[in-house]
Amino acid sequence: MSKQVFVSLPVTDVARSTAFYEAIGFTKNAAFSNEQASALQWSDTFSVMVASHDFYATLTPKQIVDPRTSSQALFALAMDSREAVDAISAAAVAAGGREAHGAEDEGFLYSRGFEDPDGHGWGPMFMDMSAASEAA
Repeated sequence: MSKQVFVSLPVTDVARSTAFYEAIGFTKNAAFSNEQASALQWSDTFSVMVASHDFYATLTPKQIVDPRTSSQALFALAMDSREAVDAISAAAVAAGGREAHGAEDEGFLYSRGFEDPDGHGWGPMFMDMSAASEAA
């Protein structure tokens, strides 16, 4: 089995969050989804589990923070192009997310930022490796 990353996110509405993540390109894995949680796959190695607060609370004894007012993590998504960065950001806003920041262009690195409906922060980015080598 290859190394994989599975991120669990507490959400207030599993159905709404599932629809949001599907709208930005994640694929729901029905075998690991129900009313309490949805498994959403981004790639062969990265998946997100959106879980109701009640279910998420069974995974940790720690208090669930409100990601609209507190930050615990930000997630970057490597994209294939600047256009893909813009497209996923537009899809996120259209699906009920919020733009966290507009385009930032460092020449070799292009990024944007958005939040899901619960406030979890995502940063799609495109890195031009040949330009990055030249900048170093």
